[in-house]
Amino acid sequence: MNDFQPFLLERMMSAFEQDVEINLSESGVHPMTLGELTGGDATSLLATELNYPHVNGDPELRENIAAMYEGARPENVLVTVGAIEANYLSINTVLSGSDRIATMMPNYLQIWGIAKNFGRDIREFRLDPERGWALDVPGLREAAEGAKLIAVCHPNNPTGHALSEDEIAALVGVAEENGSWLISDEVYSGAERVGEKSTPSLYGRYDKMIAVGSMSKAYGLPGLRVGWVVAQEDLIDEIWARHEYVAISATMLSNKLAALALSPDVRPRIIERTRGLIRRGFPVLEKWAKDNSDIVSITPPDAGAIGFVKYAANIGSEAFVEKLRSEQSVLIAPGAHFGAEGFVRISFGLPEDYLSEGLRRIGDTFREIG
Repeated sequence: MNDFQPFLLERMMSAFEQDVEINLSESGVHPMTLGELTGGDATSLLATELNYPHVNGDPELRENIAAMYEGARPENVLVTVGAIEANYLSINTVLSGSDRIATMMPNYLQIWGIAKNFGRDIREFRLDPERGWALDVPGLREAAEGAKLIAVCHPNNPTGHALSEDEIAALVGVAEENGSWLISDEVYSGAERVGEKSTPSLYGRYDKMIAVGSMSKAYGLPGLRVGWVVAQEDLIDEIWARHEYVAISATMLSNKLAALALSPDVRPRIIERTRGLIRRGFPVLEKWAKDNSDIVSITPPDAGAIGFVKYAANIGSEAFVEKLRSEQSVLIAPGAHFGAEGFVRISFGLPEDYLSEGLRRIGDTFREIG
């Protein structure tokens, strides 16, 4: 137990997110209500029998998920309790013993932490802040040598960087050279800041590919606790066997509501809502950064409702976040929890008044530090 690596970001959020006046630590847009999702008519749900659903996911839901991935069929899909279970099961299906994993940094450190706790050989490669968070391909090639698994977040949390076609080609090429599995956490696909197309999945680019998705980020439905894995059918069956040890299934209602959300009629409406919140919220964050350019700066994210803000104040990110929380009742995420000190992650896919007040308090706290 003494060697256990806690999930620092989620420990902090679990402890404080429900008690602050302004929570800018979340990484998705402002959540939908049940009324918004159902169009105000949830009566059909009243007849739902609250039994176990299909353990691998409701057939309609798996069909809707498969339709989002070129060449995928429902048999290539396993529904999980959030992307967090999907990631956990996937890497512990592929890796064992001291197998090597190469993981992208900065990053949401779930996969990194799981690998550390299970004694895997972890190598890191980075996105470069001096080049707009571009992928460091030579660093990737070095880290991936001998790796059984390469893990990426695309679009990335916390930077919002979506891999370019050249970066994807380089990533796949490195995986092929090493015979590595490739896992891509794609929970922000659909939450693009500009453009009308969703960020393309890496699924179908490579045989040994695992794609992970979720209802939480691009859909504003984190409370459903529904995620999924898309992969080769034989690997899906192996992950499914482990799913039965961990969760058995997501809930019946979550399956039904997720199937509705991803249906051809409803999904476009949800994506439009998500992008609207992101595209209205980012200019608020951007203006605040420009007004305070002597202390903060930001590279505009390609996708996601989060800004990874660099700051010039002489204080560590964890200490700053604690000062902000205790004195201003605002919660944001420290860069140290993503492997990048000197940054903080700020959520902006929120109502303008709420966001603006949070940003004012953050700016005041930076200026107080000097």
